[in-house]
Amino acid sequence: MPCPAPSIPIAPPGLHTLQLGDGRTLALLRPDWPAPPWVRALFTTRQGGCSPAPWDGWNLGDHVGDAPARVAANRALLQRAMTALDARAPQPVFVQQVHGCDVLPLDALSRDGLQSAEPGCNEPDCDAAVGQRTAPLVADAALASQPGLACTMLVADCLPVLLAHRQARVVAAIHAGWRGLAGQNGQGVLEHSLAQFAQAVQRRCGLPAAQAARDTLAWLGPCIGPAAFEVGAEVRQAFLAGQPASAQAAVARCFAAPSSAQSPAPSAAQVRPAPGHADPMRWHANLPALARLRLQALGVEAIYGNDGSAPWCTLGNARWFFSHRRDARRLGSSGRMAACIWIDEAQALPQ
Repeated sequence: MPCPAPSIPIAPPGLHTLQLGDGRTLALLRPDWPAPPWVRALFTTRQGGCSPAPWDGWNLGDHVGDAPARVAANRALLQRAMTALDARAPQPVFVQQVHGCDVLPLDALSRDGLQSAEPGCNEPDCDAAVGQRTAPLVADAALASQPGLACTMLVADCLPVLLAHRQARVVAAIHAGWRGLAGQNGQGVLEHSLAQFAQAVQRRCGLPAAQAARDTLAWLGPCIGPAAFEVGAEVRQAFLAGQPASAQAAVARCFAAPSSAQSPAPSAAQVRPAPGHADPMRWHANLPALARLRLQALGVEAIYGNDGSAPWCTLGNARWFFSHRRDARRLGSSGRMAACIWIDEAQALPQ
C-alpha cells in the first residue's frame, strides 16, 4: 500500500526559493554535486505557477489536460528561473517521452529553428517540443555538448537523471521510468545514454571510455520512493533478466516484499503460481537504487542526489511534488516537473 503524504511536509534536499520581480515565488531544487562551473542545472517543484487543481502550481506538462495557455505561462516561468541562474540561459527543449531508450542530441538542432509555441496550441506536436515542428521530437534522454539549448525531461514519479563531466563540456538529462530503466536484456535508457555521452566526451577530450565514465557525474532527482512504489513480479523479473549471476543478488535487494503491517504475507499459492497464470506477488521497488546499480556497472562512481529516503519521494510529498500514481486516479490527472541541465556559455570552458 502506498505510503500516505506526511502530515508535516518534508523539505527536499537542495530546495531553493526564487523571488521574481513581480512578487511571485518559485521553489526549485539545485543539485548538490561538484559539477564544473560551466554546468547549470535545476529541478522544478510544484510550488509557483498559475495552474488550478489537479495541476495546481507549476505544471509544465502540456499533455495532462491543463489549459495550453497556462502551461505556456508556466514554461515562461521556467525560462525566468533558468535566467536567474544564467543570464544567457538557453531555451529548454521539451520532447515526447515514451518510456523508451532513444537519446536526442541537441547539438543537431538549431535554437533559431525552435520557435516558441503560440498560446492556445493544442496540437499533438505541441506535446513534443517547445517549438512547432512538422514532426515531434521523441526521446527519453537529451544530450548537449554546446551551449544554446537545455536538456529537459518531465517527470511525476519517474526518476530524472542528470549527467555532467568533470573535463568535457557535455551534459545530459534522462527520463528513467521503470520500463526505460529496465530496458531489454539489461540494456535500458541509462546504457544507451551513457554510450552516447561517452562518445561525446571522447570527441571533446579524447579520453578512453573507462576514464570518461570515471569522470562522469550523475545526479538522481526526486521520484516515487521505495516505500510507495508497489509493483508486480513482472517488473522485478524485467530487471533481473539479462543480468549476470554476479549482479542478480544486488538487483533482488532493490525489491522488498510488502511488510505484514502493509499487507498480508503471500500464500504458498501466490509464491508458486499455477502453470499458465501470472505471479500475483507484489514488491516494493527502489528506483534510485536500481539506477545506481546500472550507473556503477557502467563505471560511473560519482552519483549524487536521491538516496531513496522519504524527502525524495514524489508520492509522499504532495506539497512539493506532483505524483501521477498519487493524483491521477484520485483527482483525474497530475502535473509534471522538469529536470533541466545546460552549458553556461559565459563560463570558462575546457579546450
